[in-house]
Amino acid sequence: MTKRRLTKQQRLRIQENQAKTRAQVNAQQEADEYLSPSDLGPEQNGRVIASYGKQVDIEPEQRTGEGIRRCHLRANLPTIVTGDRVAWQDGEHQGVVTSQHPRKSELCRPDNRGKLRPVAANIDRIIIVIAPYPEPHTNLINRYLVAAENQSIKPVIILNKADLIDDNNFSHLNNMLDKYLKLGYECFLVSAQTGEGVDRLEDYLEGLTSVFVGQSGVGKSSLLNTLSPEINTAVGALSASKAKGTHTTTTSQLFHLPNGGDVIDSPGIREFGLWHLDAASIANGFIEFRPFLGNCKFRDCQHQQEPGCALCQAVEDGMIEKERFDSYWHIVHSLEQGQ
Repeated sequence: MTKRRLTKQQRLRIQENQAKTRAQVNAQQEADEYLSPSDLGPEQNGRVIASYGKQVDIEPEQRTGEGIRRCHLRANLPTIVTGDRVAWQDGEHQGVVTSQHPRKSELCRPDNRGKLRPVAANIDRIIIVIAPYPEPHTNLINRYLVAAENQSIKPVIILNKADLIDDNNFSHLNNMLDKYLKLGYECFLVSAQTGEGVDRLEDYLEGLTSVFVGQSGVGKSSLLNTLSPEINTAVGALSASKAKGTHTTTTSQLFHLPNGGDVIDSPGIREFGLWHLDAASIANGFIEFRPFLGNCKFRDCQHQQEPGCALCQAVEDGMIEKERFDSYWHIVHSLEQGQ
């Protein structure tokens, strides 16, 4: 069989990729040599409070000395993210992370290729922040809930900017939250502007590590600033023309609350990608579906018009809200279309 010849452009591209790989390896080796074991102190435990790719900020478990330390990551470590507990050694200019401790939970999201990548670790709650503006849509909220349920992290819904509730949106917002409360989800009504509901939320977050997610513009950063005035996060102005937020947070960061709780502020996510999940996993993410899953007449039931579909019957009997069932199908169809 004749060997296929590469074009000049293909050869140049291969050479460029090889040179880039060599440069990355050399940079890693130089960093490891710069931080040789003889220059480092004893190994200690710490927690990642911010991640910047090849470097992280570490808070020592024993809070003595200089406090937060910028650390280099040793080669061959798994992906280190905010919230990770690690072993590290301090140096004169910066430290080095040597190993990662086991995680009790992790929040992942798929990249553009569908590969799951962790964005935060050791999370107790996923705080889904919505607001009257930009207008919240149940399909987006349900996506967050499905993602949380599939990662076994308890979700909580917060309606921020309660001061913007008026006669035009009160009924819609109240009915929407009431449906999630009936499903067993915890919901909070707060306002970072007026302070309404903040004390109750502070009490709830005590002793927990939570990650805040939601559309840009819903006031995540403003809410964090209200929970802890020391947090100097950028607050983006809502676009008046399109009523959509502007991204202001560029990296996930962990902040301490005065009451002992911790929060992780993640970059704004307009849609939480679920294309790594199949229809069965999505159905399992709708908690009210679970008592009926596996009870259909046919094992390969697609929950459409098949006779003996337990989910369809539950919708007819009023045991599953039709709106939630329609949302399930909206998510499944969007994944089939690669959205």
